[in-house]
Amino acid sequence: MVIKMIYTYYIDVTQFENEELFQEKLNLLSPYRQQKIAILKHEKDKNRSLGAGVALDHALETYGLREKSIEYEFGEWGKPSLKYQQSIHFSLSHSGDYAICSIGDKPMGNDIERIKPGRLKVADRFFAKEELEWMYEIQDEEEITQRMFRIWTMKESFLKATGKGISLPLGDFAVIMNKDKIRVKHTFNAKYYHLKEYPDIAGYRVAVCCEESRDAAYSMIPVLL
Repeated sequence: MVIKMIYTYYIDVTQFENEELFQEKLNLLSPYRQQKIAILKHEKDKNRSLGAGVALDHALETYGLREKSIEYEFGEWGKPSLKYQQSIHFSLSHSGDYAICSIGDKPMGNDIERIKPGRLKVADRFFAKEELEWMYEIQDEEEITQRMFRIWTMKESFLKATGKGISLPLGDFAVIMNKDKIRVKHTFNAKYYHLKEYPDIAGYRVAVCCEESRDAAYSMIPVLL
């Protein structure tokens, strides 16, 4: 059996505070990504968007491609894909000081979030009943916050994997946290979605959701410039 790989590349975007490095890497990216960065007002947002583009460029290089030479197309709900490489799927996300790119041969979504206290009201409003029960079955507030961000990143990655994004209400599906397996309870379609968590980056949660790839192997790799 050939083991299919889902790679997630991550990059520290604070290095783009160096103006010379920022411009060097910007020049390597497509006009689409350059324009996307140009319209952002804040330096940190520009660095994160550049980081996402550099991570994608690094990921595509393993396929013999470069971000600068590809063409994008966009789904009904805005999800980007590669116009002439339909067998390659990717997802981008960024938060705080990091950007990530996941890539593989199945539709996927990913999410990275910096863990911050004081966000439980968001969960109380938008999470499904099963998710809230799992979150609050313990008393430790710090652990509750950790659980909240675990669910949040997995829900976001699922939304992106479906291609629906925020058009699919957060309460219409649930991430079920069992000891031996994490699964998505949904009626969106008849497909299976596999969830993978990464706690590798201190202070952040990362999740990847991939359509019908329960037998795939997952790997997280730093992008070194």
